[in-house]
Amino acid sequence: MIPCVIGAYLIGSVPFAWLLARRWGAADLRRVGSGNIGAANVLRASGVKAGVLVAVLDIAKGALSVMLAARFGDNAAAPAAAGLAAIVGHIYPVWLRFRGGKGVATACGVFSMLTPLAVPPALGIFVVTVWITKYISLGSVLASIALPPIAYALGSPAPAVAAAFAASVIIVFRHRANVLRLRAGTERRIGARA
Repeated sequence: MIPCVIGAYLIGSVPFAWLLARRWGAADLRRVGSGNIGAANVLRASGVKAGVLVAVLDIAKGALSVMLAARFGDNAAAPAAAGLAAIVGHIYPVWLRFRGGKGVATACGVFSMLTPLAVPPALGIFVVTVWITKYISLGSVLASIALPPIAYALGSPAPAVAAAFAASVIIVFRHRANVLRLRAGTERRIGARA
């Protein structure tokens, strides 16, 4: 299982947001907007096309990590462990001095494989929240909190539920500054430029 976890971390740590933002002419993404290496900041810094492409690639690397672990792992917990490792890799990439994104899109890819029935309701919470409030961060936090109990209620395997809970804790922790800005009324709404 250890090779699967290491491989998943390395896949998750590929900084698509940083690479594509530079290709689209943005400065170092860590010095633009929120400073976050993720799709939402790319959307603000480089536009919709770049932001959507980054989101798709981040989702894909999460899904790929789980699929590879399911194929080559040596026990039933390997896909869940690999999925969590991919999320950690995205958030703390070795290539960027452990300063990455917030893990939401990568988690979407991971749990689309691990808990496919639980992702649509969580995604619905995200979409409705963002539609009403125009805050991507609030939608991300609420969807992340909702995913573990939804996965449990729908009978997802125990390792997948445990991974969902751990991912939720990490993602909410990474959004702590956003939560403070939401409370202060200074959080950027969707569509605001960096």
